[in-house]
Amino acid sequence: MEVTIDKNSGYCFGVEFAIKMAEDEMEVSDKLYCLGDIVHNDMEVKRLTDKGLVVIDRDQLQELSDCKVLIRAHGEPPETYRMAIENNIELIDASCPVVLKLQHRVKTAFDKMEREDGQIVIYGKKGHAEVIGLTGQTLEKAIVVMEDKDLDLIDYSKPVTLFSQTTKSTKGFYALKDKIEERIRAAKGELNEIDFSANDSICRQVSNREPQLQRFSQENDVVIFVSGKKSSNGKALFQVCLSENPRSYFVENETEIDPSWFTPQDKVGICGATSTPMWLMEQVMRHIMSIGESFVLEEK
Repeated sequence: MEVTIDKNSGYCFGVEFAIKMAEDEMEVSDKLYCLGDIVHNDMEVKRLTDKGLVVIDRDQLQELSDCKVLIRAHGEPPETYRMAIENNIELIDASCPVVLKLQHRVKTAFDKMEREDGQIVIYGKKGHAEVIGLTGQTLEKAIVVMEDKDLDLIDYSKPVTLFSQTTKSTKGFYALKDKIEERIRAAKGELNEIDFSANDSICRQVSNREPQLQRFSQENDVVIFVSGKKSSNGKALFQVCLSENPRSYFVENETEIDPSWFTPQDKVGICGATSTPMWLMEQVMRHIMSIGESFVLEEK
């Protein structure tokens, strides 16, 4: 059995940067709070909480003062920064630069839409940390769209400016764009630049993984996709693997692996989400290699 790890899998720049900031800060601080899970991977969160990182939610943040709080890569709405000033909280801001740039673009577009009686639409998951940060730039007026039924929330007689959560599928974004255009034409009889502006704000470090994973899945007999179950990026990328290779399996760690998935002749590929640490994929690889060794012993 041959086992390899996809060299393109693992942390994106934003997540890697946030974890490095947390680890560096914990070396010099007595206590560091983190607003939400630093990454959508329970095993990595546990590793960092064992080092002293304390994960809190927004309600708990309101009760804190005179302390340090890490803002993770997903970014935060303006309200978080105002609260920090009021409560004398020092923010360790690990917001991803790509997300910060998008927040600025959304805020600028929202100000324009307010003047033109238009709407900001965000393709993303309602309640996702990044989406909360984006809607915060619009005084919570942005319309979050994920499924076809959400399209009914848009008023097609008014101008629409569309953005995307940075980790969404490129294919999904352009499919949504086409559907909005169709509805505007149906409502107005035509489509022009004043009616609709679509901004592909998907992170290319994320979107480029789709074609890379397609190739990786085709090259292997079995694909083991390692990701936290909370990761929307993980769920989307696993579907890319599954569409190319029916022998693709989603696992959170090595304990979920079933030896019956493999045969001695298999070429096994291990890959993961932008929130999957390399150490975890290496742990999974060692476990699969031990299964391969057991096949050899059985043959003897």
